[in-house]
Order: sequence, then C-alpha cells, then structure tokens
Amino acid sequence: MIIDSHAHTSAPATLGAYKAGLLSHRGAHGRGKVMYTDQMLLDSWNRKEMAPTGHLEHAKNLQIDFQLVSPRPFQTMPSEKPGYLVQWYIHEVNRIINDSVRLMPDKMVGIGGLPQEAGEPVDVVFKEMEHCVKEYGFKGFLLNPDPFENDGVKAPPLGDRYWYPLYEKAVEYDVPLHIHTAGSRNPEREPYNMYFVNEETTAVWGLIKSTVFEDFPELKIVCSHGGGAIPYQIGRFQSVSTKWPAERGTFIDRMRKMYFDSVLYSKEALELLIKVVGPDNILFGSECPGVGSNIDPDRGTTFDDIVPHIKDFDFITAEEKQKIFSGNAIRLFNLDLEG
Repeated sequence: MIIDSHAHTSAPATLGAYKAGLLSHRGAHGRGKVMYTDQMLLDSWNRKEMAPTGHLEHAKNLQIDFQLVSPRPFQTMPSEKPGYLVQWYIHEVNRIINDSVRLMPDKMVGIGGLPQEAGEPVDVVFKEMEHCVKEYGFKGFLLNPDPFENDGVKAPPLGDRYWYPLYEKAVEYDVPLHIHTAGSRNPEREPYNMYFVNEETTAVWGLIKSTVFEDFPELKIVCSHGGGAIPYQIGRFQSVSTKWPAERGTFIDRMRKMYFDSVLYSKEALELLIKVVGPDNILFGSECPGVGSNIDPDRGTTFDDIVPHIKDFDFITAEEKQKIFSGNAIRLFNLDLEG
C-alpha cells in the first residue's frame, strides 16, 4: 500500500464562491454555508484541474492507494480580519473534507485545518479541533507556523510557550501536527511556494533549539516539503550542535524526534532526505495533485510521480521502503489500515 500523507482536498466551485462572499461582505451577510450535493463533491474529485487528469485518476496513476486529505493551505487566509472569517471558512472546508471521506472512506481520511488567527491566542482553534476529532474522526491537523502570512509581523518560533496549549491538545487527542504555512503577503520577494520552504526551515530550527520534545515527549510533529532547507544545509546545523551540551544530542539526533514528508520533486533531493533523516522518520507524500503535477519534460511524466524514485533506491531495504510508503503513516496517524 502507498499512502500519500500530504494531500489537499478537491472541492466544488461553491467553496470558492463562499470565500469570495466572505471577503466581500466581511460577515455583514452572516455566516452562511457552502452549498453542495454528494454528486457535486464526487464531480469535484474527478474534475481535471491541476493535473493532466482529475484528482482521483491522477492519484491512481501515481500508484497512490490512500490519501490523508487536508485543506489547501494557501487558501486558508489566517491573516484576514475579522478573525471570524477564518473560523467560518475553515469550518466549511473541514465539512467538505468530512463529507468526501464519508463518500470515499476507502480512498482517504481527514486531516483538519486549524482556524488560526494572526495575533490571537492559539486556543482560538480548540473548538474546531474538538469538533474535527470527536465528530469527524480526523486523524491530525495542519499547523501554520506563520498565521501572519509574511506581512512583516513575525509569529513566535514553534519552541515558544505561545504554542504550548496547542501541543497539549495534540497530545491529549493523540493526533500529529503537520507543519505547513499558508499564503504570502509579499509575493514579489517570496511567493507562497517559496515561503513554504523558508518558514518550514524556521519551524524545524525553532523546535530543535527548544525543549518542546522534552516537555511533550509524546508530541507528533510532521514537517512538509522535506523539512524546508534543513536537510540540504545539514552540515551547518550539525556543526553548530557540536557546542551544545552532550545530553541534548546533536542536531540530527533531535531532527529524528520529528517526521518529514517526501514532497520533493527530484530524485536527488529525496535521496539526500532519506540519508539525513533515516527511513523511520519519513512519510511518503506527493501533494497529489498540486504544484508537482506538471509534466517533467526530462521524464515524460509529472514531477510528483516520485514512487519510482523511491522504489529504485538501492541504499534502503524493501522493509524500509514500505515504512516510507505506508508503515510510518499508519503508526503515526493511528490509521486502521494494513500497510
């Protein structure tokens, strides 16, 4: 089995219309809801949009059997004001994900969006978090390390006490937090695709330098896109860590308290990630369909067709490959599946 641990929802066009309405009237027309039927949902999962085929067919073409489906992060707008717009929008996206899982339980499970509000206490997400765990049975949540969306104000690093109430809830519910930023309000310098990488690098550094994993030894953290730049600059960080107290371990030791997905679209980058982090700490992810769903002219297939890369690696065993493809995700997210 191959589980895509980093996938985002497809949705009917009425979700976009709902968001446009919220941003236009700023709540003056009330909360409302996204209107759709089961057939509209199914159609959206089969609509050709970001890939050469529809979502479900593209996943099948990439040899993916099951997906962990979350909101599309760049659409989540956590920096918008008033904050109830964020709450309303995220609630509707989570509802769409839950209904999609209801219709296709053999293909996906839900990973919830957290309605983080820039500048507000992190506990604003708790009501939605409880709803998603207890009513929807979602298996994890996206965690945005920068709800300000690159507007010039900086959120506290992930090792800061600001985040501790959220970590306590994640441990209480036994759900992983999957680090993934949202949009960028400075697209000329850092478009969101680049800002993802920069913020995820900062997020990993903030956690490793902190005492979070000592304070929350059962906390499960996944970092998107192979950990940002961290694995590819590992010599610098490992060198710095030689001056840390011996009991803290090295930078790489502490990295291995986290998990990293394989949403990297080159064989060389995937190879380096696996060698640095180790196969026990990597979850297969392709973000299917998404940024990588364009045709790679050198291969004649899409960039996110990365299963063949991993299958071809001769420096890891068949057992280690299966851990990456499904075993680690099943264990970490408490999935009722067999790898």
